Amino acid sequence: MEKKDYFIISMVTLLAVVSIVQAFQIGSLKPSGIITGNAVGGAIDTSGWTETEKMNYEHHGILPARLQGSVKQNAASPTMVGGC
Repeated sequence: MEKKDYFIISMVTLLAVVSIVQAFQIGSLKPSGIITGNAVGGAIDTSGWTETEKMNYEHHGILPARLQGSVKQNAASPTMVGGC
């Protein structure tokens, strides 16, 4: 076998070991309650939300306006127009 073959085998083995270790780390987060479904921490009740509000929260982390409270806008913190 050439040096190139040993290098490829060692990199594939290293990738497999790292993947297995991370799979166990992620698996240990679910029973402790840190990860519950799509929300981290499980502290937010989405039972009264519309499908659009749930999608915005799950994919973008945006809370519905009625839950955010009243936030005053001033010149130091302009609102974003367009974009993601």
